Amino acid sequence: MEGILPLLKPAGLTSHDCVFKLRKILKTKKIGHTGTLDPDVTGVLPICIGKATKIAEYITDAGKAYEGEVTIGFSTTTEDASGEVVEKKMVNRTISREEILKVLQSLTGEIEQTPPMYSAVKVNGVRLYEYARKGIVVERPSRKVMIYSINLMDERTEFAGETISFRFRVSCSKGTYIRTLAVMIGEALGFPAHMSKLVRTQSASFTLTDCLTLEEVERFMAEGSISQVLRPLESALSHLPKMRINDKVAEKVKNGALLEIPENLKTCDGPIIAETAEGLALAIYAKHPNKQGLLKPMKVLRNELE
Repeated sequence: MEGILPLLKPAGLTSHDCVFKLRKILKTKKIGHTGTLDPDVTGVLPICIGKATKIAEYITDAGKAYEGEVTIGFSTTTEDASGEVVEKKMVNRTISREEILKVLQSLTGEIEQTPPMYSAVKVNGVRLYEYARKGIVVERPSRKVMIYSINLMDERTEFAGETISFRFRVSCSKGTYIRTLAVMIGEALGFPAHMSKLVRTQSASFTLTDCLTLEEVERFMAEGSISQVLRPLESALSHLPKMRINDKVAEKVKNGALLEIPENLKTCDGPIIAETAEGLALAIYAKHPNKQGLLKPMKVLRNELE
């Protein structure tokens, strides 16, 4: 069994829980997810199966899109609705639409975030959430992330009440914490805040409309038609530049040969896909660190010896 399964992750399960369940349903051990989603978060979780596990990192590295809700008026330990209340401050004024839009605009582009204590980031080899569960607060390294766009999904012109909630849509780079983004929105407006809801609507080229539930996967497996709904691994690499090769070169690629950088890809710094005339991905290449003008294979995806 080989391919990408775009899973609609349900609330209440970790990404690892989903992998555990799918190993049982699909009766195969070679399965991996493509980036952790918190238990409360639902949405797109591409699952790599078989040979497709080789490309999991390239899906993880691709951009993501979310639809979330920020609630202003109190913050929590986990920065989302599942945590305990840390700080309360009643919203004692009306907030205008223009003020919110201005804040969202200020958070567009490259921003710096400090990962929440309840996160999987490691400090001194220990995940932050393990420190947090013991009540230990450690210094966390800030990271730069890219917010490509952030839009308000609320038609109101004025926002009032002791607490205020509004929805937003964000497109961002890997490593972005939407929980932390919600907190930053609140801080910019002068109030403690947290992320009250979140759905991942896109991961790499996969969207909500592509996704299957665990129940649907179980049904397709029982019917013997699971292979019809698995996406080819090429579908997960569609966002990367391609290098079309002929059959003679293809044989060399399968054996890990170095290749000359095509003229049209000389400005590319990231991974490049070597593919056949039929669009079959054979290997992932990158610029050679020492040999100018040459590409070095990072991963051979298809090889007759496998």
